[in-house]
Amino acid sequence: MMDFQYRNTEPELMDKPNVPIDILRLVFRDINKSNRYLGGNAITLANVCKLIKLFPGKQYTIADMGCGDGEMLRQIAGHFRNKETEVVLIGLDLNENALAIARELSVDFPEITFLKQDILALKPQDFNCDILLCTLTMHHFSNAQIPLFLSKFTKLAKIGIVINDLQRSALSYYLFKGFSAIFIKTKIAKHDGLISIKSGFKKKDLITFSKDLTHTTHTINWKWAFRYVWVIQTSRLSQSYE
Repeated sequence: MMDFQYRNTEPELMDKPNVPIDILRLVFRDINKSNRYLGGNAITLANVCKLIKLFPGKQYTIADMGCGDGEMLRQIAGHFRNKETEVVLIGLDLNENALAIARELSVDFPEITFLKQDILALKPQDFNCDILLCTLTMHHFSNAQIPLFLSKFTKLAKIGIVINDLQRSALSYYLFKGFSAIFIKTKIAKHDGLISIKSGFKKKDLITFSKDLTHTTHTINWKWAFRYVWVIQTSRLSQSYE
């Protein structure tokens, strides 16, 4: 049995800059399939809708940090089409090939813009949004880096932040092994899925990170399949939800 007490520090294969775009396209296809089957993106969307309900308005700028191929933003765009609420969507990523794929897949979504950006280098005076998303991105960073960008995120997001990331557990790890043997085709997605789980979080990790974020309110909930959704309200309004 592997030790899941501490977070893994081994990099994922997808994080390497030399992954060919055709391979990366297939890997994203596997990741998106997993999220559809396991409900991952639906968790983020549901909590975006809760924040909008709490802080009603006509237009929201929503930014996705580490957007990958833009699937999360396309789902949000599709949800809000033909609704009174207007969304302006921005995807940020450092991987040129991922952004090329995102733009290719999002040609029918003019409300989405993609930018090449190191999220650790973002300056609050140059960029802000209403709601900030961080879906399956935080586990790519070290325990030393996470407080830095969380502090920055609270300055970027006017209303709140929705973090959706993996639970670190032996059960999740071995269940994903079985799931990926059936549903995942690419070796990179199979390998990185397991590395991601080892790099994921226990609730106590998230609570520890939250203690450094002042003037914010937090809800941290476990969701199927082996996810935590952490909603950080940055608005000065005193509303909160469970």
